[in-house]
Amino acid sequence: MNRDIICIDLKSFYASVECVERNLDPFTTNLVVADPTRGKGTVCLAVSPKMKMLGVKSRCRVFEIPSNIKYIIAKPRMSKYIEYSANIYAIYLKYISKDDIHVYSIDEAFLDVTEYLKTYKMSALQLARKIIKEIYDVYGLTATAGIGTNLYLAKIALDIMSKHNVSNIGWLDEEKYKKELWHHRPLTDFWQIGKGIERRLNKLRIYDMYDLAHSNYNRLFKEFGINAELLIDHSYGRETCTIADIKAYSPKSNSISTNQVLFEDYTWQKARLVLKEMVELKSLELVEKGLVTDKLGLYIGYSKNCIKATGGTIRLSLKTNVYSELVKGFLKLFDRTTNMENKIRRIGISFQDVEEEENIQLDFFVDDKAILKERKVESAIINIKNEMGKNYILKGMSFEDGATAKLRNTLIGGHNA
Repeated sequence: MNRDIICIDLKSFYASVECVERNLDPFTTNLVVADPTRGKGTVCLAVSPKMKMLGVKSRCRVFEIPSNIKYIIAKPRMSKYIEYSANIYAIYLKYISKDDIHVYSIDEAFLDVTEYLKTYKMSALQLARKIIKEIYDVYGLTATAGIGTNLYLAKIALDIMSKHNVSNIGWLDEEKYKKELWHHRPLTDFWQIGKGIERRLNKLRIYDMYDLAHSNYNRLFKEFGINAELLIDHSYGRETCTIADIKAYSPKSNSISTNQVLFEDYTWQKARLVLKEMVELKSLELVEKGLVTDKLGLYIGYSKNCIKATGGTIRLSLKTNVYSELVKGFLKLFDRTTNMENKIRRIGISFQDVEEEENIQLDFFVDDKAILKERKVESAIINIKNEMGKNYILKGMSFEDGATAKLRNTLIGGHNA
């Protein structure tokens, strides 16, 4: 059954917020959002629409901005962007129930308006215009929208079609999709097709959605496995998943993960210290949520991709959330797989197959008294951090040279709050 889906995106969100906060017009102001303290190599989180008109890419590095362009550099303020995002979500709630809203990212959301149009005596286009106008009138931010008969078409209408309309709103159904976009190139303009997938499709002599729809499906399944089914559906503009399905989804296996890009190239020894800090932080999260795990995953990325990333997984002898047990597993994996000669720039860890602690049986070979004592300490640390702040109590290692926890506790999403 066709739905009426609106996908709304806040144009150049971070940069537009910074312009609005300065009473400047994002479409006439050169502004980039980046942390100048991280040097010219830092990535710009966003650039204003005016900068994009001058050919500056939104995720470029500062040194890549042409020297003849004069611009304002705004230090990221993640708490401010979250505040704006929450306020705009409140606008959506004026028209649509939260059950019919899927927040895709801080600046993008899907709204299933199918059951609301008769009540408002509006078309999906009219309702989209009304919401977009209110966002601009109240917060000064320009939004674009895509309208489609399913989630996929709404997203494609936003990403591709809205750019060519004065109203900043695009619309698609399956027939219009095939008529206007079957021969659109490049494939990377389409949702969920990155450069890697595009290269693999090109190997099969598939260069647009028409080619994909009329390709040899056996070859597609051989190349992409079950994911070929999604590619084939999307080539025809079909999408069976709904917002209700997303709300009801419960993953068969759960994991908790975190990663960080280091502020500079780290030696093997310094990276080992950061790893220990990361394990402590996430082990406290396990304790707080009453979860345990026995499967750990590690990712190590090296400076300038000088060698391939290393890491892997390791299985513990028991499910646990105790730091001393978890860090032993991670350090064993780190010491066994990490290249000592090359500088490190990225670290990622994951606790896989997590489950509720109450489902786990005790192990007769474990010192329960020692475990209980450590768990009490961890619970006390959690209470103190929740009440007084993350940096109120820290382990001694967080004061060593190269430690990052103290600084990162003041950040949101790796950026200044």
